[in-house]
Amino acid sequence: MPDWDPLGMRATQSNTTRLTDVRVAPDAVFRQLPVGPTADPLVFGIFAAFETLIGAVYLGIADRALDLAAEFLAARRSHVAGRALSDDPVLRHLLAGVAMQRTGADAELRSVTQDLDGRAGEASQWFARLVTLKTHAVDAAVAATSAALHVGGGSGFSASSEVARLHRDALAGQFHPSTRESARATVATALLGPPTA
Repeated sequence: MPDWDPLGMRATQSNTTRLTDVRVAPDAVFRQLPVGPTADPLVFGIFAAFETLIGAVYLGIADRALDLAAEFLAARRSHVAGRALSDDPVLRHLLAGVAMQRTGADAELRSVTQDLDGRAGEASQWFARLVTLKTHAVDAAVAATSAALHVGGGSGFSASSEVARLHRDALAGQFHPSTRESARATVATALLGPPTA
């Protein structure tokens, strides 16, 4: 049904699909798994590919937002000091902090994908690493788009501006698996084992 009307990511057109009275022939069933966490290789492969891909997408959003923020600061001038805002120490500090956050998330993405390719690391830690990567990439994108909105001035707040669109898309990361709450539960289980109650 054509019900896709989100705050961001409008171009994806992920409308609702309802399956009613659908039957699947037994020979079309590839795998049957119990409900809940599983170490099944197919499930892991799909999850690992999704988390690393979505992490890369959000880092791409962060990259573009940082580029726009730098352009905004170079083009705008302080009404008080008469100099380019790119020379303002507070704004330089803001942008540097966001860029450092993005660099850390990029290093994490490279490390995780390299270890995946090399089949390195402990199996018990893989889900925790993947959800942490995705969470850090989304955080970097939200921070970068927020900073770009801040330094860009009022024109960036227009719903049609590129930086506003990037910010809306970055905010959508909180809904992609794994959510922050789910990610923290996964990391806690990797550290402490499953909850006893």
